[in-house]
Amino acid sequence: MARGFQRHEIFTDDKERWHFLELLKEMVERYGVVLHAYVVLNNHYHLLIETPNANASRALQWLNVCYSTWFNRRHSRSGAVFQARYKSVPVENAGGWGLACSVYIHINPVRIRALGLDRASRAKAKLGGEPDMAAQIAEALKRLPGYRWSSYPAYAGLAKTPTWLTCDTLLSRTMSDDPHAAYRKHLAERLGAADDGGFSTPRMLVAGGEAFKERLRRMQLKQQPKNAGNIGEWKRLLPFSKVVACMEKFKGEKWAEFSKRHGDWGRDMALHNGRMQCGLTLVELGEFAGMRPTTVSQSVVRFTQKLAKQPALREKQDAFCKLLETLENDKTSTP
Repeated sequence: MARGFQRHEIFTDDKERWHFLELLKEMVERYGVVLHAYVVLNNHYHLLIETPNANASRALQWLNVCYSTWFNRRHSRSGAVFQARYKSVPVENAGGWGLACSVYIHINPVRIRALGLDRASRAKAKLGGEPDMAAQIAEALKRLPGYRWSSYPAYAGLAKTPTWLTCDTLLSRTMSDDPHAAYRKHLAERLGAADDGGFSTPRMLVAGGEAFKERLRRMQLKQQPKNAGNIGEWKRLLPFSKVVACMEKFKGEKWAEFSKRHGDWGRDMALHNGRMQCGLTLVELGEFAGMRPTTVSQSVVRFTQKLAKQPALREKQDAFCKLLETLENDKTSTP
C-alpha cells in the first residue's frame, strides 16, 4: 500500500483514478506481476500482488514514479506525492491468508465512521455499547457494488473481470460451486467483525502462520550481508552502480564525461531508471551524481515527458533495459 504525502489526497477525481488503473494494467504487462485485488481510495491505495519474477520493488517503484510525475504535471506542482516508498507485507499463499487479505482490501471503502463501521464503532458494538450492526452492514453491502475503484465487483460477479486482474485463484479458495456468492457471504461476515484480521495493524510485518514467519526470518538472515549498516540498500534488487555501468557500455562514454552534461539523454535515462528500478530517492540519486535533488527531479520529469512523445527514445530505453537485464543476470559482471 502507499499513502499520499502527509495524508493528502492523491486521487482527486475520476480521471486520476482511471489513469491509475491504466498504469496498473501496464505494470501487470510490463513486469509480469499477477494482480489479485486492488482498491483505490482518495489518499491511498492497496494492492494484493504476486511476483513470479521477484520484482515487486521495481514494479511498484515504476507505478509510483509514473503516477507521481503525471499527477504533478497535471496540478502544476512539484515535490513528493506519496508519503513514503510504499509499505509491503508478505502474505502466505496458503491457509486462506490471501482470501482474507482480498476481503480486507475490498471492505476499505465502507469501513468508515459515517456508516458506523470504523474500528472504534465495531469495538464498541462488540462490548455491548451499541445495538446489533445489521443495519450498518446492510447499508455497506448496498454501497460496495457501486464503488467502481476496486476489484470487488469482479469478485462478487457483478462486473466483467479485466484481462489484467486475476480473480480465479482466490475465488477457488471459497470451495463453493458458486464462488461469487460465497465470496459475497464471506465479505458480509467480515464487515461486522470487531477486528480487521490484523491487516490494518501498523506493526504488521507478515500475514501468515508461524512456520511461514519463521521461514521468512531465516531467509532474511541468510540474505543479509555481514556488514549490514544500511539495510535499505541491501533490500534493493538493483544497485545504481550497475545502471551507471550499463549506461557507460550503452553510450560508449564514461559516466564522468556525460553526467554533468545538461540535457544529455544518457544521464537522464540513467536517473530515470535509478528511480524506477533501484528505488532510490531524489536525494540519494543526487548524492551519487553530485546533483541537487531538484535537478534530479527535473531530469527525471523531462525524460519521462520525452519518453511519452518520442518513439525513438522509447526504443532506446527498451534496448537499454534489455542490456541491463543481461548484465544483471551475468554473475560475472561488476556490481
